[in-house]
Amino acid sequence: MKKLLIGRNREIARLNEYLDSDRSEFIAVYGRRRVGKTFLIRHVIGDKACFSLAGMENADMKDQLNNFYFSMRKYSSSVPRPSSWIEAFFLLESYLENLPDGRKIIFIDELPWLDTVRSSFVAAFEHFWNAWAEPRDDVKLIVCGSATSWMTDHIINNRGGLHNRITHQIYLPPFTLSETEEYFKSYGFSYARKEIAECYMVMGGIPYYYSLMSSKESVAQNIDRLFFSRQGELNNEFTNLYRSLFKKSDEHIAIVTALAVKAKGLTRNEILMTSNVSNNSKFTRSLDELEKCGFIRSYVPFMRTKRDLLYQLTDAYSLFYLKFQKENIYQDEKFWTLSFNTPRINAWRGYAFENLCLNHVPQIKLALGISGVQSRVCSWVCKPEDNQKGAQIDLIIDRADRTVNLCEIKYYDTPYKITKQHAEELDNKLHAFIHKTATTKSIILTLIATYGIQQNQYSGSVHSVITLDDLFVPLTC
Repeated sequence: MKKLLIGRNREIARLNEYLDSDRSEFIAVYGRRRVGKTFLIRHVIGDKACFSLAGMENADMKDQLNNFYFSMRKYSSSVPRPSSWIEAFFLLESYLENLPDGRKIIFIDELPWLDTVRSSFVAAFEHFWNAWAEPRDDVKLIVCGSATSWMTDHIINNRGGLHNRITHQIYLPPFTLSETEEYFKSYGFSYARKEIAECYMVMGGIPYYYSLMSSKESVAQNIDRLFFSRQGELNNEFTNLYRSLFKKSDEHIAIVTALAVKAKGLTRNEILMTSNVSNNSKFTRSLDELEKCGFIRSYVPFMRTKRDLLYQLTDAYSLFYLKFQKENIYQDEKFWTLSFNTPRINAWRGYAFENLCLNHVPQIKLALGISGVQSRVCSWVCKPEDNQKGAQIDLIIDRADRTVNLCEIKYYDTPYKITKQHAEELDNKLHAFIHKTATTKSIILTLIATYGIQQNQYSGSVHSVITLDDLFVPLTC
């Protein structure tokens, strides 16, 4: 079956706009492994590329140059074999100069892999753009790579010859729930939205993972086959994922492993104590790289300062792996199917659904009618003291219009029924929040529940209700 391009309407529009401009463009597309960068670019440019090259993983300079040579041979049979990158780019310039007038699209995929040890690739690449391509008005250079840290350091935030030379950067995020649903419908899956959400809570909106699923199997069966069977295609994905993104990934893995333990996140010092990594510039860099790649987020808790900054694991797949796949010590190939309704899995569902909501805050704001209101997302915790109960609110939307949405999140198979006990707990959270923060902002208690709320004498405890269907609404801008 032919692969279909799902969603990505904003990215397609931007790429077409840049390709149609009246100047030379240097476009960097970046994002995590398996998110669909190459597929997107090839879809947009079609067969219009004047030259296309894909870097080779774990290849040395000689093999990379041979790869360049054979790629050039597809476009020009008379090109000689280059012995250095400066010569290779000179050959590319000569070839492009002899083409007819019109835009000249160059696509270099997996650019970071070309930068091998002592190859001087970056210097030659900088010279190609600065001295030849940028002064023209017809070159459209598109580069991409999964090694996001390399892309940001050497291309986007380059402090050398490419400083401020890139004309556009496009970060390709994972699918939203809406795009995930569109994907499954396009390929003949008949999953209900709750099953799609559960799939998202495991795979985190990564198109490649979805492409390995079978419409003839349930979500649970697909998970067992892909993640827990001995020949599962995603059995070793976790290690491969981090190694592809970061040259020295051990510290990154140690950080996300530490963060998986506590849902609301950890401070910098707590991460250091839990992960046993050293407190140095490399640690700071690793945190920054993980955040740029979308694996973690940093935020300041409500009414706190930057000194209280927390880091939170937001990547669904990493959380799933660390909670279950890594701990599957008995190598049970039917682990997910057999554990489907156990307390352990149900506890994970609650946290994973909170994480899903965190990754769909724009949809939540749209449902609340506050899309145009500036806001920040944080959490709040009050420890028990003076015979008072503690309280925790995992999702707070702190709005610029002096209003705060305190979000209570529940993952249930039926409309959620607020009991007398839960109504009292909600009341305790509300009063503790007002008392401890001394906030003068308006408070709206918001319930986010899979199928909404069951009306009873306690349903008035919440002021607004968001359902799973609200999270599936596509964003138009």
